[in-house]
Amino acid sequence: MQVKNYLSAFLLIVSYSIFSQSGKGVVSVSDSVEVNRLIQLSRDNFGESPEKSIIYGQEAFRYADSVNYLNGAAIALKNIGIAHYYQGQNADALDYYERSLEIYKTKGDLVGEANILNNIGAIYFDEGDDANALDHYLQSLKLGEKTGDKLRILSALNNIGGVYQRKINPKEREKAQPYFEKALALSEELKDNNSIGTAAVNLGEFYFKTGKDSLAVVYFNQSVKAFNNSENSPYVYNYIGKVHQKNKKYNLAISYHNRALKISEKLNGSLDIVQSLKELGNAAIKNGSLIKALEYFKRAEGIAVSSSFSQELKEIYESMALGYNYINDYKSAFLYQTKYAAIKDTLYNNETDKKLGSLQFEFDLEKKQGEINLLTKDKELQEAALKRQRLAKNAFLIGALLILFITINLYRNYLRKVRTNRLLDQQKDEIERLLLNTLPAEIAKELQETGKAEARDYDNVSVLFSDFVDFTVISENNTAQELVAHLNKCIGAFDDIMGKYGLEKIKTIGDAYMCAGGIPNESEDHTFRMIQAGHEMIAFMQNDNIERVKSGKEPWNLRIGVHVGHLVAGVVGKKKYIYDIWGSTVNIASRMESNSHPNKVNVSQAVYDLVKDRFECTHRGKIYAKNLGEIEMYFVEPNEGAPQL
Repeated sequence: MQVKNYLSAFLLIVSYSIFSQSGKGVVSVSDSVEVNRLIQLSRDNFGESPEKSIIYGQEAFRYADSVNYLNGAAIALKNIGIAHYYQGQNADALDYYERSLEIYKTKGDLVGEANILNNIGAIYFDEGDDANALDHYLQSLKLGEKTGDKLRILSALNNIGGVYQRKINPKEREKAQPYFEKALALSEELKDNNSIGTAAVNLGEFYFKTGKDSLAVVYFNQSVKAFNNSENSPYVYNYIGKVHQKNKKYNLAISYHNRALKISEKLNGSLDIVQSLKELGNAAIKNGSLIKALEYFKRAEGIAVSSSFSQELKEIYESMALGYNYINDYKSAFLYQTKYAAIKDTLYNNETDKKLGSLQFEFDLEKKQGEINLLTKDKELQEAALKRQRLAKNAFLIGALLILFITINLYRNYLRKVRTNRLLDQQKDEIERLLLNTLPAEIAKELQETGKAEARDYDNVSVLFSDFVDFTVISENNTAQELVAHLNKCIGAFDDIMGKYGLEKIKTIGDAYMCAGGIPNESEDHTFRMIQAGHEMIAFMQNDNIERVKSGKEPWNLRIGVHVGHLVAGVVGKKKYIYDIWGSTVNIASRMESNSHPNKVNVSQAVYDLVKDRFECTHRGKIYAKNLGEIEMYFVEPNEGAPQL
């Protein structure tokens, strides 16, 4: 529970003296009052109407800039940035924050600098750029300590701790502890109960996630006391309940989750209500009260559906499928397993959208930098024009200088063209190499010859999805270097297998691997080759796991799904070409994978009909697919002579 970044602008105190101080002089009280009025209007519209907030902020900036009121201009720019942040327009927010920061630096206002640096850090944190977020938070902390601004110090300490808290590497994650401890000590010094509660629960979460439950409870209890049954209390009560669940004290856990539920319902906090009911259900299952658990989950499901709490719904559906399975209601268990699989796909797509959003953020930053460069160039050209006007008094000298200038420029342009042509030749070779590495040869050739690649319909394409079982747990138990090195080894082996069987790798997404057969060149036996490739991928992982177990490392198990059918394939992207595929065939292949078992190839009815005479198959049952109805599933076993262990 990280303390929210203090994004709101500083409140301005309107002076009752005749003049208000600016950066280079004085501003009349009427001017400062008008600027402050527009700034306040901008603040008032942050949440309700960010568009109006931007308009008022721009009016405030123009007014402040015209009367050289630097403080008003800095706050107006910051407000515009905050409004963009509320709209999710992070690149625009960052642009205005940096302009505000420059004014604060010009004024020598260290408190203002610290505030803006914290806001900039929040943007990088949201974008997943921990390095830049940490850099700006540390700068904010340094300025806060220099000025003695305890509020700024407290905010920076909690935010720095939050960056380290979400690290995968345990050694990096441990760095969060001293920052949370300092934040708690400062909160106690300020006697701010809300800050004490936040810092204490941060420390409690840290100790809970590192397995130190007794210490976690100490800090959770301190947070409970500080929050005093306010809107933040359910979060802490539920965490205390989780500790007791972990230690099998289920009745005690249920009492804390009930406290959380009671406060949540009193304050009408939908998310807290759902989380409390979910944890009550989990505790009831562990306590053997299966019917009671399902009642809690059903209540939580209704609220979560109406409020679109997708992550919570995923966990609820998974628990409900387990609960119905325990009471032998297999029809309901299958229903909620299907719902779980469907929402898992939705969350997967949302995660992909988030990654694409991060790419857009980087693109927007590059575009903003380009605009700044153009403005700088325009300024230089204006200065050059003024200089030429001053030299106009001596026509002869101007003529001589112009002739010399033209001669030099012609020579420089000639040299520049030579260098440019050399670079273009090098870039052409590099582009051809990259195209062949990222696109099928036929598609790359079409792009080079026509400048585009037409999308095509294919009636018969086999699609394979794979991912590693419990990859989240594996990632937490390995350093970043070990994780990426071994993942690269596995993906490299899969690429070689695809090349061996004449199949087309499409892409990797995290630990998931996707390939297709029968594109871009159509063939008749691609489905058989795809099944053989899947078995060879599993054989490689099993061989690799033997060595990993011998060296004391956990094995990596692979889950594979295959479907065959119609799809569309083509090239997308403007800056980075990607050869991709779309259609229900892709979605069904993904569903085959998510419903497979470790080290098994799970296929649809369509694949089974093609390969049943050449491979031994085991019927598994049906799965529901959106817009298609129920689909039969089969495990396909490797042929004799295929890679065996």
